[in-house]
Amino acid sequence: MRWAGFFTEHPASVGETYLEHQRRAFRVARRLLVAAAAAVVHALVPALLTTQASDRVAEIHDEIHDLSRRGTG
Repeated sequence: MRWAGFFTEHPASVGETYLEHQRRAFRVARRLLVAAAAAVVHALVPALLTTQASDRVAEIHDEIHDLSRRGTG
């Protein structure tokens, strides 16, 4: 694989440009960080944020799974 392929091969395989794929990946990462913060709060005080982390992870999973079915994610 050429060096440029490291940046373009996978995004192209899911129907995105490098920048489109980068934006999507950063958005997912940001949402996962928020879910992780909710999990930390819940770990410290179990009565708080009882389902937020798992709800966010399930939403992210569903979105990525739907995109992969359509061949764009």
